[in-house]
Amino acid sequence: MNTERDSETTFEEDSQPNDEVVPYSDDETEDELEDQEPAVEPEQNRVNREAEENREPFRKDCTWQVKANDRNFHEQPQFMNTKFLCIKESKYANNAIKTYKYNALTFLPMNLFEQFKRAANFYFLVLLILQAIPQITTLAWYTTLVPLLVVLGITAIKDLVDDVARHKMDNEINNRTCEVIKDGRFKIAKWKEVQVGDVIRLKKNDFIPADILLLSSSEPNSLCYVETAELDGETNLKFKMALEATHQYLQNENSLATFDGFIECEEPNNRLDKFTGTLFWRKTSFPLDADKILLRGCVIRNTDFCHGLVIFAGADTKIMKNSGKTRFKRTKIDYLMNYMVYTIFVVLILLSAGLAIGHAYWEAQVGNFSWYLYDGEDATPSYRGFLNFWGYIIVLNTLVPISLYVSVEVIRLGQSYFINWDLQMYYPEKDTPAKARTTTLNEQLGQIHYVFSDKTGTLTQNIMTFKKCCINGQIYGDHRDASQHNHSKIEQVDFSWNMYADGKLAFYDHYLIEQIQSGKEPEVRQFFFLLAVCHTVMVDRLDSQLNYQAASPDEGALVNAARNFGFAFLARTQNTITISELGTERTYNVLAILDFNSDRKRMSIIVRTPEGNIKLYCKGADTVIYERLHRMNPTKQETQDALDLLGATAIEDKLQDGVPETISKLAKADIKIWVLTGDKKETAENIGFACELLTEDTTICYGEDINALLHTRMENQRNRGGVYAKFVPQVHEPFFPSGGNRALIITGSWLNEILLEKKTKKSNILKLKFPRTEEERRMRTQSKRRLEAKKEQQQQNFVDLACECSAVICCRVTPKQKAMVVDLVKRYKKAITLAIGDGANDVNMIKTAHIGVGISGQEGMQAVMSSDYSFAQFRYLQRLLLVHGRWSYIRMCKFLRYFFYKNFAFTLVHFWYSFFNGYSAQTAYEDWFITLYNVLYSSLPVLLMGLLDQDVSDKLSLRFPGLYVVGQRDLLFNYRRFFVSLLHGILTSMILFFIPFGAYLQTVGQDGEAPSDYQSFAVTIASALIITVNFQIGLDTSYWTFVNAFSIFGSIALYFGIMFDFHSAGIHVLFPSAFQFTGTASNALRQPYIWLTIILTVAVCLLPVVAIRFLSMTIWPSESDKIQKHRKRLKAEEQWKRRQVFRRGVSTRRSAYAFSHQRGYADLISSGRSIRKKRSPLDAVIADGTAEYRRTVES
Repeated sequence: MNTERDSETTFEEDSQPNDEVVPYSDDETEDELEDQEPAVEPEQNRVNREAEENREPFRKDCTWQVKANDRNFHEQPQFMNTKFLCIKESKYANNAIKTYKYNALTFLPMNLFEQFKRAANFYFLVLLILQAIPQITTLAWYTTLVPLLVVLGITAIKDLVDDVARHKMDNEINNRTCEVIKDGRFKIAKWKEVQVGDVIRLKKNDFIPADILLLSSSEPNSLCYVETAELDGETNLKFKMALEATHQYLQNENSLATFDGFIECEEPNNRLDKFTGTLFWRKTSFPLDADKILLRGCVIRNTDFCHGLVIFAGADTKIMKNSGKTRFKRTKIDYLMNYMVYTIFVVLILLSAGLAIGHAYWEAQVGNFSWYLYDGEDATPSYRGFLNFWGYIIVLNTLVPISLYVSVEVIRLGQSYFINWDLQMYYPEKDTPAKARTTTLNEQLGQIHYVFSDKTGTLTQNIMTFKKCCINGQIYGDHRDASQHNHSKIEQVDFSWNMYADGKLAFYDHYLIEQIQSGKEPEVRQFFFLLAVCHTVMVDRLDSQLNYQAASPDEGALVNAARNFGFAFLARTQNTITISELGTERTYNVLAILDFNSDRKRMSIIVRTPEGNIKLYCKGADTVIYERLHRMNPTKQETQDALDLLGATAIEDKLQDGVPETISKLAKADIKIWVLTGDKKETAENIGFACELLTEDTTICYGEDINALLHTRMENQRNRGGVYAKFVPQVHEPFFPSGGNRALIITGSWLNEILLEKKTKKSNILKLKFPRTEEERRMRTQSKRRLEAKKEQQQQNFVDLACECSAVICCRVTPKQKAMVVDLVKRYKKAITLAIGDGANDVNMIKTAHIGVGISGQEGMQAVMSSDYSFAQFRYLQRLLLVHGRWSYIRMCKFLRYFFYKNFAFTLVHFWYSFFNGYSAQTAYEDWFITLYNVLYSSLPVLLMGLLDQDVSDKLSLRFPGLYVVGQRDLLFNYRRFFVSLLHGILTSMILFFIPFGAYLQTVGQDGEAPSDYQSFAVTIASALIITVNFQIGLDTSYWTFVNAFSIFGSIALYFGIMFDFHSAGIHVLFPSAFQFTGTASNALRQPYIWLTIILTVAVCLLPVVAIRFLSMTIWPSESDKIQKHRKRLKAEEQWKRRQVFRRGVSTRRSAYAFSHQRGYADLISSGRSIRKKRSPLDAVIADGTAEYRRTVES
């Protein structure tokens, strides 16, 4: 039992999960968890530095060798790999990238090979081969070849256009230029000519062409600033530093040309943040790490020039190693459509087999005894039946729609363009339109059940503003004058007295200005001095204006606030910092900086004042600061006597426009929204109230509450037979009583605890203990299975419980946990999910969900680049789903139902005809009609319906979100709808055959002749079919335009025009064997009786449909039908007013830094390396606040 206790995760843990901490890092292994020791900060930092300095310079996995300025070195035999047979090439890739798939020689064979890997295309290729066998074929070869060529051609053109674009992009990149040392001098060379071992020079704003070792730069101490937005999505600048030796000796062209350093490092890999290697030069070895490597895809910023040695080129670079294949996402309709095509295959085989058996029987009973049917071959009836089986496979091949897939792709492409062109999803402030980054998922936008959203930057603007502060127990920030009297209307504070104020801060508490200027309370000045001195912000001076570059928006907001209130940060060096204190400049010596990180959750700085006093200033998360001030904490004795609490800040991160309204509409569409964020619990709860996921009537459940519920449920399930009782009928028992509005707020620590994902320390003895006997192995396997079954049952219970809540907020979660939550809902609820986020920490979640949406916000383009759809504001999500998603779903469903119907109606006429021709596989139509039916005569109307149809307008779609549920419930396309289309096609084919068949029996025309020949009969059926299927799509069309009407009547006119041409004598003279219906159309269609037959056939086909539709809309109208019926009244009504949003007052919940807050520039400041005088502004990254009272309000 003790062994199990050590190796398993149980409910009764010794320590409860901590809501304030983020769970272990996603990259930590079991061993790393075990080796972790309590952090002792100054000492630990010293140990880490010593370990870095003393580490062994060469490791066994460093097998990649690079010689500077020596291209021949990399062509040696030991570096050659066999590519094909005796052809060898160097293992060092050249720097030319290749993202294209084809070239002029390989396009045709490779593209055809890829297309014939699709089952439908390969099926028709087999049919084409069968049609070349005279004993089997009953159709001309062109009836299959022409449609196949059209489908292959359209797909090939699409692939060609895409590949040409890739060729252009590759050529543009490969032909960029840089300076490379050749023959002892720097010469201009194209990127594709750069090779491993080359020494190159890059200038300001240049893209980096390869992964290079930084040797030197124009900056003091060879500092180099790079922007990594294209690499990891982060827009803030990062700095790299060269080795001291290369900085000192490799500054001019001659020294660089004679540089002969030798590098041994790790093989090419995709780890962006890690690098291990050693430089051997001048009889000394120098350790290399990621801080000395410039990666391809980055841009040189604020550095006039730099020099580097190419280590990895082309396909070996880290950015190319990370451009692996993205997992292909397919829609629910895709899977259903494929199953239906398989069903059609089965129906085709069964029909062909049945008719073949019928032919064998007919041959035995009739054919063998009819001398006039003798064809000169003495084949047995069974053999003739076997041949006819393949004949009917050919005749009935149009049951399998060859043009279905290419038509679906055309419709999806058009729908994607409609999303891209939607001006109502265009964000003018950043010139950002909506973008459909994939063309394969549009209809799935109309079937979403769950939306998983990030908070910071997705629901909020991620633009921090200083709003309030609390100093020495006094709260500042209300609307009041200098006499401390509150006013409802008061002017903003005038900061014109401060020469360094930026004029952007809106503040209304004049009393705080009075306190600062009077100096009556020294704590007020000390508070803002702390904000001005305790940070890692960089400063530039541009036209006498201060320009701050912060590592996080929180820190930037605090330093800017101090600046406006009279304490302006002016400059810093490696050991000094200069502050303007109410106009007086003072310089302080910086003795130490302890930077912020996700473990410390605070930053400290130790300075010596001009008077010689040494002071420690600290700011950080409220829980961490309070912990160090609490008198009852014996471990903090050293700091609790030294630190005094000055105050707290309140930073506001506003909601984006329209967030509450969007969430409300999505909720009315029965879409459940879960918020997954790295923020702490109080902040997440505040945002829940602000965006109205939570209301005052909501009962909130926390991790400890549901843990007890789930524990009880597991015990009950175990008592009923354990988790293996799979054959016992499961009864769904709700966790909560019916009624009431409940929400779940759970932290990452509780999530790991409840889902049994918590990593536990295991005994080293257990790691070394292996099963010695078969019995031990069996018991260990059973134990493992019990654990897995228990974990699976617990996870399913959690998902069931969470789905009973109206809102779920997961806070303090890692990127891995975000993806895990999405995957759990996908797995156990079988629901369609959508994830939306704006940062690199949302990428995993975006890729896991069925549909990923990226918001182009403050955190770079990583989320956008990984997404399926992107736009600039969260509010556009309602239009994407309720308008474009719903329309796309309806259009695709209508298209598929009609497509199957028209093919069944067309093909099954052959089936009925078989009963009257001895099951001989003779066709009921002319060969050319069969060829052009799906290509010309019935293709355009259904394509336009799939592109343009809409049951209600976009405004009504947004006004009535309840219309969205039809997609969630799969009401418009499912197996029942498929079989209804099959039945409709069967009945239509019966009418199309038997009415003309009856009309042609014993018929005499006006001229006394009987138009009862086979060719006239075929023309009559074909004409009735074309009119019927085109009028049928007219009945299915909800939104009529000129284009729709023209396509329907144009298709009918096109049919008659082509038919009369093909039946003319002139074309028969030119191609007598291909056009054998000479004069049939003109002879048959001049008979009024034939036209009456066609009209009767069309009427009998369509009138029952009209009657059923009328009764359905009258007796059982859908929500869409009701809105269509009253659309004129609805249009005449006043525009739907937005409901008044309940605004929640100031919250007293406290907040702290977000999980994703990044490390600042303390390392750079402390290193003594020069700080650039002029740097471009840094975009903010995720953060949450700093020892603050935050309230989140609507913009």
